[in-house]
Amino acid sequence: MKKRLRKFRDAIFIVTEERGCPIYNVGEEFEVDEFRLTVPSLKPDCLILAEEISKIVTSKKSFRDNVSMFNSKKLSFDCGGCQGIIHFEFKKEKSHVTLQMKLLKKTEERHRRQRLDKYFRIFRNLGIFESLDDDALSDLTVLLEVKTVPTAKVVIKKGEPGSHLYIIMNGHVSVHAEDGSTFAETGTGGIFGEMSLLTGDPVSNSIHTITDTQVAMLSIKNFKHALKKHPVLQLFLLRMLVDRAQTATLRSGNITSGMTGELAEIPVVDLFQLINSSQKTGRIDLIMDMGKAAVCFKDGQIIHAHFLKLRDKDAVFALLGVKNGHFSYTRGVPDEFESLPSIGDFMGLLMEGLQRFDEDQEE
Repeated sequence: MKKRLRKFRDAIFIVTEERGCPIYNVGEEFEVDEFRLTVPSLKPDCLILAEEISKIVTSKKSFRDNVSMFNSKKLSFDCGGCQGIIHFEFKKEKSHVTLQMKLLKKTEERHRRQRLDKYFRIFRNLGIFESLDDDALSDLTVLLEVKTVPTAKVVIKKGEPGSHLYIIMNGHVSVHAEDGSTFAETGTGGIFGEMSLLTGDPVSNSIHTITDTQVAMLSIKNFKHALKKHPVLQLFLLRMLVDRAQTATLRSGNITSGMTGELAEIPVVDLFQLINSSQKTGRIDLIMDMGKAAVCFKDGQIIHAHFLKLRDKDAVFALLGVKNGHFSYTRGVPDEFESLPSIGDFMGLLMEGLQRFDEDQEE
């Protein structure tokens, strides 16, 4: 009579070391329950690892006879069937879990749930996660590690390999150039570290904290898994990279047709001066809370402007005080404006407009 097929032994294993594994991280757990293997949340199943664990839980030599010794001897295993390798250890046998261990696990789970709920509410208000539904955001929250970095500390250093995507939950950081000068700042909701993760290049700029800053970190491995599972994050990052490239181009003194941006990053005065110094012929369209505006340039001189009911000089003067809104630049001007003369010397207009703005502020 054939022997009955022996049931898989239920157990939990934990990763203790990882070198180049494309999927799993140190500290992650695998649970064997009946004939099922459960892997960490948001992670794909690895058939190679599944085969290794099935051998372990059904092997008398490596597991069954030694499992009673787990209090005095760690049972270590490894999986090296692909380009990387991980070492993992037996944590506990599920059937041996005591009432005290169950209560402890429930307490840990409750604290973990409270922590995730707290962070979920914060993440829900951040732009990068706006397109994710609640279930997807809950899954992603599990993968994020949160820490607070004190004031005046280096978060990432230029030249180092990229290891994490950073999301600012609270606080402020500055971006430093190679000479140590600050050329950009960002606060709550800001993202950094993504470029080196996407390209594989070293970090291009050092990031320093200006205040005590709380950041959520997504490791490069979890970052790649999140992008595969949630393609909408790819679209968000792509738009963000395009915006950053355009902002960098503007700061370098260049503007090209089709370029867009935010007035909070490039003030109206700087934008107008950029077009004037480049002697561009084109049109700036602005969209603001109070309405739309357009300013036409010919060889760097303003030939037409309108903003609400205001025209030409009055429109330009009013626009110089605008701080928030969206702009887009288009090469060329409408045919009917081609023959128009400038509405005044550009620098003269600028000086008069800024003087009026200062006087209005003082009243």
